[in-house]
Amino acid sequence: MSLSIHRRALVGAAIAAALAPLSLAAPAGAAEPAGSAAPPVALRVATYNIHAGAGEDNVFDLDRTAEAIRSLNADVVGLQEVDVHWDGRSDFVDEAQELAGRLGMRAFFAPIYDFDPLTAGAPRRQYGVAVLSRYPILDAVNNDLTRLSTQVPNPVPEPAPGFAEVTINVRGAHVHVYSTHLDYRADPTVRRMQVADTLNILAADSGPKVLVGDLNAQPGAPELAGLWQDLRDTAPTGAKTYPAINPVSRIDVISVSPDITVVGTDTMATEASDHRPVVADLLLHQRGN
Repeated sequence: MSLSIHRRALVGAAIAAALAPLSLAAPAGAAEPAGSAAPPVALRVATYNIHAGAGEDNVFDLDRTAEAIRSLNADVVGLQEVDVHWDGRSDFVDEAQELAGRLGMRAFFAPIYDFDPLTAGAPRRQYGVAVLSRYPILDAVNNDLTRLSTQVPNPVPEPAPGFAEVTINVRGAHVHVYSTHLDYRADPTVRRMQVADTLNILAADSGPKVLVGDLNAQPGAPELAGLWQDLRDTAPTGAKTYPAINPVSRIDVISVSPDITVVGTDTMATEASDHRPVVADLLLHQRGN
């Protein structure tokens, strides 16, 4: 990926630009003014729908998934379509913990579905979204969104879990990171309700915010318009992400609050899933909660 090659230079240049106004500060030895801004903190974020560890070839290979994530060199990764002891398609493994262990990261898993095991004494069967982080996770919540279940007959839209929210301490800067997976159906009604739910959840949090995920609609879709009142798409001219081979749409998105600087973004060409992962280099300017 071109971004990984130039990441250090790009982030360094952006930090230098952000700090340029400080060159006219008080003479050496003078006390720093109260409330002066701290240097910005770099953070690399990714989003990846891992297709339960199966590639575009529908072959389950968690080693391949882990290698694709490792190659992103991201500090924080939002994952979608994560199996935890789900069924034979993913060998009943806990994908969130397996990937975290292989990558040396912390994990928070937010199940959408949580079912009894197929055999007595086995772990519960779960499916949902996750966040992996190199930095300490200070708080984690599995929020509800309006959903139309794929697991019950004749479903109706109702609140259900599976919207992961973590607060991460990035070298003293606290940032809220959310991983989401919106409704896949052609009818946008449920996605529109999910956007409203999302905005309500984000409004309750203060400080820098990063929302990543599989939106199952391109950013210009009318039902997503509400998101762009409070957030901005980090890659409005970015590459398409789905399907992984010869992609035709950009539905995997990283978005940020206005107080975050976007240094650059990229999309990785890989067949480790049926989606391509997206990565963004960011600068956090705000410290505290």
